[in-house]
Amino acid sequence: MSKLAILGRSSGLPRSNEGMRLLFSAVIGVMLGYLFGISFPTVNVTKLHFPSSIISYIEDKDSGITTQTLLNHAWTSANSKKRNNSESNSDEIPKIYVPTNPKGAEGLAPGIVVPETDLYLRRLWGEPSEDLTSQPRYLITFTVGYSQKANIDAAVKKFSENFTIMLFHYDGRTNDWDEFEWSKRAIHVSVRRQTKWWYAKRFLHPDIVAPYDYIFIWDEDLSVQHFNAEAYIKLVRKHGLEISQPGLEPDKGLTWQMTKRLGDQEVHKFVEIMATVFSRDAWRCVWHMIQNDLVHGWGLDFALRRCVEGTAENGRTPWEGVRARCRKEWGMFQKRLADAEKAYYLGKGITPPN
Repeated sequence: MSKLAILGRSSGLPRSNEGMRLLFSAVIGVMLGYLFGISFPTVNVTKLHFPSSIISYIEDKDSGITTQTLLNHAWTSANSKKRNNSESNSDEIPKIYVPTNPKGAEGLAPGIVVPETDLYLRRLWGEPSEDLTSQPRYLITFTVGYSQKANIDAAVKKFSENFTIMLFHYDGRTNDWDEFEWSKRAIHVSVRRQTKWWYAKRFLHPDIVAPYDYIFIWDEDLSVQHFNAEAYIKLVRKHGLEISQPGLEPDKGLTWQMTKRLGDQEVHKFVEIMATVFSRDAWRCVWHMIQNDLVHGWGLDFALRRCVEGTAENGRTPWEGVRARCRKEWGMFQKRLADAEKAYYLGKGITPPN
């Protein structure tokens, strides 16, 4: 009996070893298949089949999930991962480029581009939307020295809170104006010994003053005793005036006959530059026409000499130097204008008119 028992165990041993080899082969096959699937995700895993004798040895008896099912799941997961990686690479977010944006801002989304600004004063705290209790529609600028404070004070009081007040200080004295209450809400720009057209070219860019319907660019020595700013605006709108100035009192000081107020007319056709008023669109054109180096402005009358504190040159007084500079600038501007028009016609293949 003991021999039979020994023989029985010996006869079952080869089958046990064979099963272990098959199990080991199946596990190795699973590992190789997984690695193979990662390397070649396009292989159709449904076409891979293992002998039933191998699958039967590694079947999960509790769950009923076969090796082929596990392999198919592994291959499908690997293939899906590869596909997702490929799609993420091919669906990269394109870079923003908007050619219609202002120059230099082509890489910004249009919704964040703010091409214009304003001169409205804002708080340093609170909600930005609550900063402005009002938004003035007009801008009045004066080029001033402190010696004209009384005249400027009288002039500013002629303008309502519908006007932004801006002072260009050519003498560097800004704090002295704090004695006036309106000065606290005014904008002060201080650069010594410059003219109003120098300031206007550099601080009144059309994109800065765009919120204003009209821009007043005035001298410091104007008498405004009979001036009414709101009534003047109504008159300008009524006649559609793009560039205008109030008429001067006929019996006050030395003025050109053509700039004097005519009692029987609301408007007449001449504008000087001592008290000019520009519409928004007109100012955009005029600003581009102002030359950077011709600081007195073409056609500027000699009253602007009060804004310059020059020194004698070649034995001449400062005012003689200013007068000579004004005359020279007039000639330079005329030549530049003629040259620009000539170049335009030649560029079009047209003979320039004489």
